[in-house]
Amino acid sequence: MIISLLVVVLNNTVLNVGLRVLADPQQGLGASQAELEWTINSYTLVFAGLLFTFGVLGDRYGRRLVLQVGLFLFAVASVASAYAQNPGQLIAARALTGLAAAAVMPATLSIISDVFVPRERGRAIGVWSGAVGIAVAVGPVTGGFLLEHFWWGSVFLINVPIVLVGMGLAAWLVPESRDPDPRRLDLLGMVLSMLGLVLLVYGIIDGGEHGFHRPVVWVCAVGGLAVLAVFLAWERRARHPSLDVQLFRNPRFSTAAVVTALIFFAAFGVFFFSTFYLQLVRGYSPLHAGMLLIPFAVAQVFVAPLSATLVRRFGAKATCAAGLALSGMSLGGWVLLTGDTPIWAVGVIYFVQGIGMAVVLPSCMESIMSTLPRQRAGVGSAVANTMRQVGGTLGVAVLGAVVMGVYRDEIAPALPLLPEPVRGTAAESVAGAYAVAARIGAPELIAAADEAFLAAMHTAATWSGIVALVSVLVVLRWLPGRRRHRAPAARPDPQLATSRTLG
Repeated sequence: MIISLLVVVLNNTVLNVGLRVLADPQQGLGASQAELEWTINSYTLVFAGLLFTFGVLGDRYGRRLVLQVGLFLFAVASVASAYAQNPGQLIAARALTGLAAAAVMPATLSIISDVFVPRERGRAIGVWSGAVGIAVAVGPVTGGFLLEHFWWGSVFLINVPIVLVGMGLAAWLVPESRDPDPRRLDLLGMVLSMLGLVLLVYGIIDGGEHGFHRPVVWVCAVGGLAVLAVFLAWERRARHPSLDVQLFRNPRFSTAAVVTALIFFAAFGVFFFSTFYLQLVRGYSPLHAGMLLIPFAVAQVFVAPLSATLVRRFGAKATCAAGLALSGMSLGGWVLLTGDTPIWAVGVIYFVQGIGMAVVLPSCMESIMSTLPRQRAGVGSAVANTMRQVGGTLGVAVLGAVVMGVYRDEIAPALPLLPEPVRGTAAESVAGAYAVAARIGAPELIAAADEAFLAAMHTAATWSGIVALVSVLVVLRWLPGRRRHRAPAARPDPQLATSRTLG
């Protein structure tokens, strides 16, 4: 399951360092900025929209079957991505990759929940969560290495051997499992969930890239929320619902789901702007920037498996709140960074963030999965991963919009000094300003762009830290505490009772 999960997360983190090469007409495909955005967005849209549907299908038709189909499609999509001849083909292949990932991701967690007994499940989920940290760090390092030595398609082909190993091990080791009493397929519910999630995620993505002032953004986002509301209303009255909406009345389930979305909102937003900070403001190559994520991975690997022990000892509420507090402090730590801060400080921030998320995520996943019977594990896994994906997408869009807005305000005084044709490019992003400075030979523009970006980064980091700390309050208020077991009343000793009666 870890190998299967690694390929999904690795696929995205490897691609992030290859976007510059894909934009190069000599080394890559000559993709425009919009086309680069859609190589990511096509994956995100399909992935988020189909997570819930594949969770339902896994419960009904077999989780190992859905996993194997997803891994096979992942290999096909990776090969198609590697040998794409133009940006349009790459975008289509990335959409197929999103479909495959939507089948793989919920299947891994639901299989773990079925295979491991409750006393072992928490530790297993902790190890599963730690694998995400490995991929977050290994992806950029691997991508940077491949791009320095091979052609751009190698960042996609690296998935194929991993997928083949995962398929072989799944066929050998993983027992098939499904709901022993499957309900009739709720086709209308699945269609409504897909439509609602796709509209909502599209609105979030489009707003983050082009501004939230555009009517289409609100039409899609509000329309998506309306469709999801219809979906929940339908599930309440359906005879065979895909999702038992009564689960959200369970404070353990609902609080864990909300906290998952909040922490991924904060964390993904920070990962978004940290790439620009490390590669542009600090001047690190993709490979070296990726290596700075290693402390995050180390923390995940060693701390995540211990999360179940912490929950047993201190309770889910205290453990989760402590992890969120650490995450909030680390995210807020980006406010203190400048253009010449010692780079070890970035490693410390990533390490603390890794500890915080390694404690929080397994606790939330276990809280969600423990509220469901094993035969409905696919639905629980799909809900958990959908909250992760929507929260992360919203974080990148909203905090990315904050970065862009503050950057434009701060860079504005330097724009009148530039030739008219390049002002728009320099105002669009810090990467655009660097490109303009290299083209016209304006080193003073780089200094102004760095200052503007740092101000924008500090603002976004402040908001991400606030969101993480708000999640602490959510946990303290609504997540159930430790269950106190009363000692059973001592039974009276019959002989003692007899002697007292005789006396």
